[in-house]
Amino acid sequence: MPPRDVVFPAGRQALYEKNRYSPAVRANGFLFVSGQVGSREDGTPEPDLQAQVRLAFDHLNAVLGAAGCSFADVVDVTVFVVDPEKNLERIWQVVPEYWGEAPFPPLTGVGVTWLSGFQFEIKVIAKLPD
Repeated sequence: MPPRDVVFPAGRQALYEKNRYSPAVRANGFLFVSGQVGSREDGTPEPDLQAQVRLAFDHLNAVLGAAGCSFADVVDVTVFVVDPEKNLERIWQVVPEYWGEAPFPPLTGVGVTWLSGFQFEIKVIAKLPD
């Protein structure tokens, strides 16, 4: 099997290496991006929910950009939300800042009980530019 074609955004490689996963992998014309959370520089969770969502999108955009993509290239989205009944409305107040215009990508939302101290995580698949 050939080695994985891994994409690292600038400045966060040590954090990914410490946690033993790749931020994204290119394969068959697509970019598969690992779940991105609203972590500070040291990897700890941003305590404010809406700031945490903004950081997660900033990290996502950095990974996409490192591969030559943008959110406009995203073809599938999965979000994980701790206590969605309580948090989803506040999260969705931030999302339009990053989401762009319709038509929107397909979305799967998953309510979870634990995200290692985070309240929100987003993972995507994007079509790589030709």
